[in-house]
Amino acid sequence: MPASEAEEDVMVQAPPALEESEIKKSQQTEEDPKGGLAIPEILPVMPLRDVVIFPGMMVPLIVSREQSVELVDDVVVNNKLIALVAQKSPEIEDPTPSDIFQFGTVGIILKMLKFPDGSVRILVQGLNRVGLDDFIQTSPYMVARVSEIEETGGETREVTAKDRHLSTQFQKFLELNPHAPQELQVILMNIEDPGRRADIVASTINVAVHEKQSVLETFNIENRIDTVLGLLARELDLVELGSRLQEQVQDEVSKSQKEYFLREKLKAIRKELGEEDDREMEVDELRQKLEEANPPEEVRKEATRELDRLAKMGPGSAEHTVTRTYLDWILSLPWNISTKDNLDLELAQQVLDEDHAGLVKVKDRIIEYLAVRKLKENMKGPILCFAGPPGVGKTSLGRSIARALGREFVRISLGGVRDEAEIRGHRRTYIGALPGRVIQGLKKAGTNNPLFMLDEIDKLGSDFRGDPSSALLEVLDPAQNDTFSDHYLDVPFDLSKVMFITTANYLENIPGPLRDRMEILDITGYTLEEKVHIAKGYLVPKQLEEHGLKKSEVRFDTTALKRIIQQYTREAGVRNLEREIGSVCRKIAKEMALGHEGKVRVAGRDVEVYLGPEKYYPEVAERTSDPGVVTGLAWTPVGGDILFIESTRMPGGKGFKLTGQLGDVMKESAEAAMSFVRANAKTYGIPDEFFSSSDIHLHVPGGAVPKDGPSAGVAMAISLLSLAHEVPVRPDVAMTGEITLRGRVLAVGGIKEKVLAAYRAGIRTILMPARNIKDLEDIPDEIRKRLAFHPLEMVGDAVGVALPSIAIKPAKKTAKKVSKKKGSKKESAGKKISKLRAKRA
Repeated sequence: MPASEAEEDVMVQAPPALEESEIKKSQQTEEDPKGGLAIPEILPVMPLRDVVIFPGMMVPLIVSREQSVELVDDVVVNNKLIALVAQKSPEIEDPTPSDIFQFGTVGIILKMLKFPDGSVRILVQGLNRVGLDDFIQTSPYMVARVSEIEETGGETREVTAKDRHLSTQFQKFLELNPHAPQELQVILMNIEDPGRRADIVASTINVAVHEKQSVLETFNIENRIDTVLGLLARELDLVELGSRLQEQVQDEVSKSQKEYFLREKLKAIRKELGEEDDREMEVDELRQKLEEANPPEEVRKEATRELDRLAKMGPGSAEHTVTRTYLDWILSLPWNISTKDNLDLELAQQVLDEDHAGLVKVKDRIIEYLAVRKLKENMKGPILCFAGPPGVGKTSLGRSIARALGREFVRISLGGVRDEAEIRGHRRTYIGALPGRVIQGLKKAGTNNPLFMLDEIDKLGSDFRGDPSSALLEVLDPAQNDTFSDHYLDVPFDLSKVMFITTANYLENIPGPLRDRMEILDITGYTLEEKVHIAKGYLVPKQLEEHGLKKSEVRFDTTALKRIIQQYTREAGVRNLEREIGSVCRKIAKEMALGHEGKVRVAGRDVEVYLGPEKYYPEVAERTSDPGVVTGLAWTPVGGDILFIESTRMPGGKGFKLTGQLGDVMKESAEAAMSFVRANAKTYGIPDEFFSSSDIHLHVPGGAVPKDGPSAGVAMAISLLSLAHEVPVRPDVAMTGEITLRGRVLAVGGIKEKVLAAYRAGIRTILMPARNIKDLEDIPDEIRKRLAFHPLEMVGDAVGVALPSIAIKPAKKTAKKVSKKKGSKKESAGKKISKLRAKRA
């Protein structure tokens, strides 16, 4: 019989060998389990833990509880009969009558063996099912009045059929289960009682105690067989599944062994035939490539080590593909391949001028680099950052620079990149690992000194995968990037010869340490003349080609291009201009497809026919015709723009309201302007009752657009003065500048963008801080000649130009002095600009 668990939580060993007399006795009990013994009505009860004894079972038990040891000692002396009942929960140490099941099995103790530790080993055999009627005693051990249970249901055809099916299924179970005792098949063959056979099967399969107890408590033979068949079917499924898995594992092992044997045999055959092994040929080919690549010594050592590992690997090894891919990357990188720079400065200047109009600073910087490169061959590549609004040609300028230098051009877009591995690569331990984009770009370029453009560097993100902007600190640092280490390569690569150019729209979004490593070159918007030049030389020919039109068939007049620029676009770059030109070309293509013949000339009056009504029109004169409305100049990330500052008064008392989605700095500028005007009311002839009986409301239209910055201080002060005197501001005047409480005008930024925006809006007089006169050097000459610039030291300087009709009563002399000072500043400003331009020339 199979071994089982004892009453204590100790595994029971297999039953000891029985003597011949005991074997005969056990064989007799298979037919008559009681062996002719009469079951007394009162029996001691032994609780069993994790085991159910069935009639006919012979099980060794280890008894260690004091109560159970005393019970065994008393029973062995008497009739050796006990009631064996399973506990409901094995965790209970001292069970009571309520902790055990109501039905159990009468057992007889066949052998007993005591150990020095006080425990007892007994061999018991189940005789018959009994029920516990009531308990006579519970101490020192339980004694109960029992009643024998008689089985019901005879040997019907249904019982016989189910019994045979149970025998067949159990034999199948024994065949699939290598741990089952082989003698069970012999025992089953010698049993004729279907109920006994069901008990033995239930005791053999590995099911829970409560499931075995349910079999014990099933007194009808047919129902008992049904219960055991259900449990056996479940166990048989598990055994079959385990057997299939074992066969699969064995097949895989056998297959691997077979492949290894065949591979070794093939190797031996090739060796006998004198044929060289393909793997050796592959390794030799890689070694030859390594010599041709001639990498640095550190890289050579790492590649040689990986080659030695590859030579020892089998082609079927998982590491073989990883190592081979790594070596392919190492050997395909341009460790010592460089392109020769074009050091002809005149030719480089010509190429840059052909591709882009304007952009004088950027072009000068490239020519300077070539000049230094001509004098010093081993100089490190610069790290430039083109910052400016969209559509001004930052990316295309990089291609032009690469063409002028004679270098390969590589561009990667960093917009939305959040994974640090995109820059530094992945570790080789990851499946599908690859080098970062920098190393991939160098492989694509095939040289170690390409022009590398990192586009949209201000759009980098960061999350749990790392911070790519921090990974770029090493790439964009000339003092460190000569030993740049990619995580995949794990060897240094020299990036000092690479010329890195980055582009950005918002410098504020670039982290400070990264911005500190780059040389910022501001690319501002184009003037009207520059846009016309770009349209004629590049945009119009491109759109004609894209729409299937020939240059000889379509002609754009200069007046048409100017009208498209002024009335249909309002931008710093030329992206929308290109779209509008494309729209005109589509309509011309439609006309030609419908049968129109002859040349098409697009004149200024024809623009409205193709593009519809004007989208933008001058509104400065109309907006500033009312008192309190002033034209200000603003800087935006997409170029300069004009904004209107409006103020009005209402009956009230000293209230001051600000609207227009203004930022904190702009609100402070408005409060400073208000304080200045109130403090100097007498100076500017403002009656006292103006503030005491009025609420002032200052508004900046375009409330859906956030606005901030201190440069509207002068415009706000002039707006309040215009409102107080009810005198409109000159419509052709725009102004910028920060003011203090004492009326001094401070310098601001973005002068070139603001001047270009004013010029596009039809402004011809600009009031600006005197400290910004030096910034006029960046304004093209054709625009400077058409504009009048008035430098401002104090707010009073702006009053004399924007509100000439206001009489400054208490300080007329001061006003004259200021006016003279202003005139002298204008003269000195012109002289300064001339000197700066002469020095630059």
